[in-house]
Amino acid sequence: MVLDTQSVHAAAGVPAATTGRDPAKRVSGRKRGLAVDVLGLVIAVVVLAANTHDNTAGIVLLGQVAEHAGDTVRKALVDQGFKNQVVLHGANLGIDVEIVERNPQDKGFVPQPKRWRVEQTYGILIPHRRLVRDYVHRPSSSASRVYGAMPHVMIRRLTGANRRR
Repeated sequence: MVLDTQSVHAAAGVPAATTGRDPAKRVSGRKRGLAVDVLGLVIAVVVLAANTHDNTAGIVLLGQVAEHAGDTVRKALVDQGFKNQVVLHGANLGIDVEIVERNPQDKGFVPQPKRWRVEQTYGILIPHRRLVRDYVHRPSSSASRVYGAMPHVMIRRLTGANRRR
């Protein structure tokens, strides 16, 4: 399993009480956290204000995964944005959380081994019209949009509709 977060802009009508500003990415809106399996399929989603630290999103995601997946998930990979609190919470749940270090010599975006699955999932979900920007008032409705886009992704994979001929 791989965890990561993504900050997305919020539309003008979204209440300010559920949004924030992510200073690292300079995005005003919400932070979307995903837990995906090795195939890139979504296991859990959390939507929080963008100014929320990744630790909070990671702890909530691990809790959801432990609740829904039970003992089937034993290891989680996270990036350096997640800190020791997520590792400790994962240990309490019986999930080994490993922070994947990036090579300090790399410049720009370089996909990390095994962690690229969650980046790929974000890339597949973004073309869905309602996921480019956060339009809905409640964060739970925003999370349901991600779950709603995943059947389309799975159908395209099963039918081979996204393969070049």
